[in-house]
Parts: sequence; structure tokens; C-alpha cells
Amino acid sequence: MPRLHRYVGEFSGAFADLGTFLPIVLGVLTLQHIDPSGLFIGFGFFALFTALIYRRPVPVQPMKVVAAIVITTHLDAATVAATGVLLGLVLLLLAVLGVINGIAKKIPRTVLSGIQLGLGLTLAWAGFQLIMDEWMIGIIALLLLIILQQTRLKSFTVLLVVIGISCWSIISGDHALPQIKLDIYLPSLISFGWDDIQTSALILLLPQLALTLTNAVVVTAAIASDLFPSDADRISPNRLAITTGALNFCLAPIGAFPMCHGAGGLVVQHRFGARSGLAPAIFGITCLSLGLFMGPDAMKLLSLLPLAALGALLMLAGLQLAKSQSLFQSNGWELFVLVTTGVSCVIINVAAGLLIGLLIEMMRSRIRKT
Repeated sequence: MPRLHRYVGEFSGAFADLGTFLPIVLGVLTLQHIDPSGLFIGFGFFALFTALIYRRPVPVQPMKVVAAIVITTHLDAATVAATGVLLGLVLLLLAVLGVINGIAKKIPRTVLSGIQLGLGLTLAWAGFQLIMDEWMIGIIALLLLIILQQTRLKSFTVLLVVIGISCWSIISGDHALPQIKLDIYLPSLISFGWDDIQTSALILLLPQLALTLTNAVVVTAAIASDLFPSDADRISPNRLAITTGALNFCLAPIGAFPMCHGAGGLVVQHRFGARSGLAPAIFGITCLSLGLFMGPDAMKLLSLLPLAALGALLMLAGLQLAKSQSLFQSNGWELFVLVTTGVSCVIINVAAGLLIGLLIEMMRSRIRKT
């Protein structure tokens, strides 16, 4: 029975991060500029390689800054592919030069915890907004998640809630079962030119790189070292940068959307039962199957999941990420730095939060010396 609970926990954790994944993916695919086959196959391969390399529930997520700009400015597939290749090259270069671990060591723990607080609050707010779109479904899902977490069914929480809410949505008539044509859908190679590279470098590279280096590399490694102390050397900032860079560089030309790891995804997968690489492997196989065998119809299937229910998952994950031990153990200057960094991340962005936190820490160290 404990083994069954462990496997169910891995399966449950594998899909616990859908609250972040689905809204972004559906938003990008709705523009119809991105090939669904290439996108899902890309996520599938990225997740499977991540499972093989780290053997822990290290998540795979779409790059949020790229997604936001693609959705709001309607950039085409060529620019998206150029962005994946360019970001991949830059991350690989930084990792090969050995500066990633150095950057991680120079960021004070207060600032890292502040970024963690800011990301958690941002995720929780995003989840709350999704809940409010269909508030009744969202509140029911949230209550079920909280209640089931306190019972022996804890490992089954995500599965029960997602499947139950989806069935209810179909029975109530909110969504109808879609007609899906199963076939073999292979991704097409995406060609891009110098203009696409210039567009990517000017409007996408720096803001996404700042978020990736903090959230997907440094903070993810820090949280992984807390959750899995014996794997701290294996899940290091430098290695996370290498896998993110190499896989984006290789997969972008087949239509994969730019991807990274993420601190929030790691926390939510762990919270709902994932402890090994089985969780990302299950997620990867699912994405690969959607891309290869359903292609454009994969969107119809995913649309059965009410976003309000996924918002409940996202809200709980965000709150879990925000309430780190440092938040409750810090006081005085440390708490001020932590909270100011977090609030800056929420109000402005992660890069600004990082900069503000570092400036306050520099002032603090100068005051100490005088």
C-alpha cells in the first residue's frame, strides 16, 4: 500500500503544475501561429531528459516572459524559434564560462527568499484571478484540495479534483466531449532569419534571461537543496542552466516553445506527492503522446479542464512557495530586505526585485562597516 501511494503521488505531482502550464499553453496556441505538435513534443522531450538527468521532480514550464510577449504582440513561429535558440546559446555560454554558480553564491539568502516570496505571491494572485473567472468551480476545487490534503487520500488529491471537476463540467453541459482524430502528427522544421534573431534579441532576450537565471536556475536550485539535500551538487545552478540551454537550442527548430525549470513548479509537485524523476517522466510521456497522436486536437482535450480548478492548484502552490522558513525566522534588517525584494517582484518584476534586494543588502553591509 505505501508503494501504491508513492506511485499515485508521483502521478498526482506530475500534473499538479497544470495551473501554470495550461493557461500559458492555451493562450499561445489560441493565436494559431504555433504548431501544437511541435510545442507538445518539445515539452515531452524536455521533461523526459529532465527526468533522466535529475531523477527528481524538477519541473518543465513555458518561459513566462516569452509567452506574455508572444501573446500580446502576436509574434510568429520563426521569432519564437529564434528566441529558443538564442536563449539556449546564451545559457550554455554562461554555464561553460562557469559564471552561473558564481552568480548564485553572490546572491544573499535574504534576496533569494524575497524572490521566492514574490514568485509565490504572483502565482497565488494568478491562481485567484483564474478562480474568479468561474468562481463557483474555483471555490469548490479549492475547498476539495484543502480538505483532501488532510485525509488519507492526500496522494490522490490532484487526480481526484481534476478528474472530478472535469466530469462535472461535462455532465453539467459547460463542456461537451470533443471529437478527436487520432493520427501521427510530426513537427515541422522552423526556419528563421536575421530579422527574427534581431527581434528576439531586442524585445525578448534580456527580460526572459533575468527571470530564467533567478527563478528557473538560482531559486530552483536553492529550493531543491532544501527539499533534497543529498542532491544539492546534482541539481546545481550550473547544471540547470546547461540542461535549459542545451534542450532549448536543440528543440526550438522543431517548433518547441522556449522552456525552463521553475521554483513554483518544484514546490507544487513536491507538495502533491512527487519525489522522483517519475513525475516529470509521466508529464513528458503525456505531452509527447498529445503532440504525436492528437496534434491540433490536443487543445480540445485540454479545454475540458476548467481553468478555475487549475487556478485553485496554482493558488495553493503559490502560497506554499511564499511561506518559506526564512520568512518566519528572519527579523529586523533581514526581514526588511526579504519583504522589500518580494514586494518589488510582485509590483514590478523579478529582475527589478533582484536589483532592489541587492542594493539594500549593499547598503546594509556598508552601514555595518561604518
